[in-house]
Amino acid sequence: MTEAPQTEPRTDWTREEIAALFDLPFTELVFRAAEVHRANHAANEVQLSTLLSIKTGGCAEDCGYCSQSVKADSGVKATKLMDVQAVLQRAAQAADQGSTRFCMGAAWRNPKDRDMPAIIEMVKGVREMGMETCMTLGMLTPEQADMLKEAGLDYYNHNIDTSPERYDQVITTRTMEDRLDTLSEVRRAGINVCSGGIVGMGETREDRVGFVHTLATLPDHPQSVPVNALVPVKGTVLGDMLADTPMAKIDDVEFVRTVAVARITMPHSMVRLSAGRESMSEMTQAMCFMAGANSIFTGDKLLTAPNAGDDTDAAMFARLGLKAMAISETQEQVDASRMPKGCVKMEPAE
Repeated sequence: MTEAPQTEPRTDWTREEIAALFDLPFTELVFRAAEVHRANHAANEVQLSTLLSIKTGGCAEDCGYCSQSVKADSGVKATKLMDVQAVLQRAAQAADQGSTRFCMGAAWRNPKDRDMPAIIEMVKGVREMGMETCMTLGMLTPEQADMLKEAGLDYYNHNIDTSPERYDQVITTRTMEDRLDTLSEVRRAGINVCSGGIVGMGETREDRVGFVHTLATLPDHPQSVPVNALVPVKGTVLGDMLADTPMAKIDDVEFVRTVAVARITMPHSMVRLSAGRESMSEMTQAMCFMAGANSIFTGDKLLTAPNAGDDTDAAMFARLGLKAMAISETQEQVDASRMPKGCVKMEPAE
């Protein structure tokens, strides 16, 4: 494959253009996505990230996919915020396993000010280990965003979940605009944005077009774009719905298409193959990597959902000839994604 010229990010994508990408013949779409990926990222390198639930269950939101909502009858028990040292111990274990980013998630609508000192200590402690830090805590006030920036937080995750048109069929306790406002605060504070969503929630392709369009037309593309396949959990609205209508589940080809379109429209972003990998075949995951996914969550658990596991991933990487991205390489990707449009990174003269 010949190397394509580096792609300048566009934020003026139309829905019609994105729909046309989805409609391409599958092999043509994957080929184009692979060209964009190789022009903007190192081929065959994948970032390893670890996700830890630092406060589980009892969330006041009614997200239809989430086992941690108080509205769900999923059996998930509410816990208090983890002790700082316990979190740092888990981060150290993740670093030993090769993770370069440590993501911490709390099941909150929004953090309380009384929780911020502990959160800040977690961020500082993980950064001291040399890993990138990511937090997902719900909606943020401007003051909280500034505190996280001052502590050195690298990424803040706040997914838009789905298309604007389908949003209120999935969540009613907050709006898409609420989510976009939080992303705006994160950008204002100078923190990298991690924002994606979930497919396989019974949505249409038009919804997937709207989901990608919303992210690809933000003032700046998210530096990380997680693409999740719904993990149906009994006792949640969507988990029970899919149990009754299994045809609503997204098929593997359509999932790979979504990854490929995300890569083409957001060329500098890290596209993360996230929840749902434990039920995907190795070949489906391989197609996702070919289509531009270059980040995964490792370990055997994602918050409360199962994950593939370190040993399984290591064996897959060996068979596919993939290698884990080093921390310096992930930072280069971040720096490139945040450069003003039209700028070219200059290499030092020899």
